[in-house]
Amino acid sequence: MVLTVSGRRSVSKQHPASKRLRDIYERLLGAYGPQRWWPSHSPFETVVGAYLVQNTSWRGVVRSIANLEEHGALDIGGMRTVPVEELRLMIRPSGYMMRKASALKAFVAFLDAEHGGSLALLGKQPTAIVRQQLLALPGVGPETADAILLYALGHPVMVVDEYLRRIAFRHHLAPEKPSYTSLQRLAEAAFANERPVSLPRHFNEFHALIVEAGKNHCGPRPRCQGCPLASLLPANRTLQEG
Repeated sequence: MVLTVSGRRSVSKQHPASKRLRDIYERLLGAYGPQRWWPSHSPFETVVGAYLVQNTSWRGVVRSIANLEEHGALDIGGMRTVPVEELRLMIRPSGYMMRKASALKAFVAFLDAEHGGSLALLGKQPTAIVRQQLLALPGVGPETADAILLYALGHPVMVVDEYLRRIAFRHHLAPEKPSYTSLQRLAEAAFANERPVSLPRHFNEFHALIVEAGKNHCGPRPRCQGCPLASLLPANRTLQEG
């Protein structure tokens, strides 16, 4: 038995759906190679990106990050002191600038009040506790909390997003609208035989690879031609096995 993301134990024998998710991971890794996510220069920049990417494209986030860096607001101290009105203008390319600026300020205030202004101290807390604290902050849902845990703090948490939901549904591995937790557990179980120390690396790659496949092929309308996962679709698997 091995320990999974949230402290649950999983037996080494995988459920067929989780085994097929592992096949998807291996297929994508072979097709696309390591993705080396998250694209940032510091853990705090990763946190900022996790907030800014909500409901927008990464292109807008890149522009906002550049604005923050230019004005010295891309570290904890800079984010703490920049007036919120100026912060809103800097992150405007990411959209929802009022809500996101307030949320970023709230994160820094939380970090100051609870962890001495240190991301490192926050990251030393147990995963479940950090996740609970993050989810209590404005502007943080499960996906954002888990992105911060995994990419900024190095905790073994699988990030669930719309791309994973689509792929899991279209490969008949989950219902069309599964709960966040059920899909996360399914993805965790795909790595049940891995050593705990290796889980952050695998979850990092899996999420990044899922995003790459989703952007290229698994949008609201599937574009299966040329997709590395096409042969793993249930209809194609049936033809191959027949």
